[in-house]
Amino acid sequence: MLISKMTFSGESAFKEIFAGEYALHQAVWDLFADSPDRRRDFIYRMECVGKLPLVYAVSSRVPRDLKGLWHIETKEYAPSIESGIKIGFNVRVNPTVKREGKRHDVVMDAKYQARGKNVGENAALQDLVAESCEKWLNKRSQENGFNMAKFRADGYRQIWFDKAKSGATVRFSTVDLSGVLEVVDVKIFTEMLFYGLGPEKGFGCGLMLVRKL
Repeated sequence: MLISKMTFSGESAFKEIFAGEYALHQAVWDLFADSPDRRRDFIYRMECVGKLPLVYAVSSRVPRDLKGLWHIETKEYAPSIESGIKIGFNVRVNPTVKREGKRHDVVMDAKYQARGKNVGENAALQDLVAESCEKWLNKRSQENGFNMAKFRADGYRQIWFDKAKSGATVRFSTVDLSGVLEVVDVKIFTEMLFYGLGPEKGFGCGLMLVRKL
């Protein structure tokens, strides 16, 4: 697998090229769209440095910038991981819960459940974000080869935009999770690093960045 760091190189043309958030996501997809029917085979994480995007991507193919908009650095991604080690992590996720056949934002679901228990507006949003997202991640830890050691949740956002061609509205939420985890299954954990965690990977969720402590 490969990991790429991509910085936007056309600062003067940024506002002209990217009219909205969907255009930014589409620009990342364009880097991997070598054919009209290509299905997504990469995961990515988008940040901002000042007003310009910084993108990390994990893929099996080298991204190709045919429009000359990006400075791209790509290297082999073969993380050295052993069972039992503790590593720091950072991941942007779309945490959802399924109720009555539909997926719901876990934070808004927790807020609704709190209201039903007469906790109501006394429950601070940040507390609901931390509690609901920690439960969400713990529930998925074993199936992804790790145990939680330390946890933090920040940057809860509700995102919506219209797709340029179809006009369909896209709605989802994101939370940035960080902390320390212990690897318990190297094979499963490595697969998660390569293929992502949780839904909405096509919109920049699921890429876990890790570091040795």
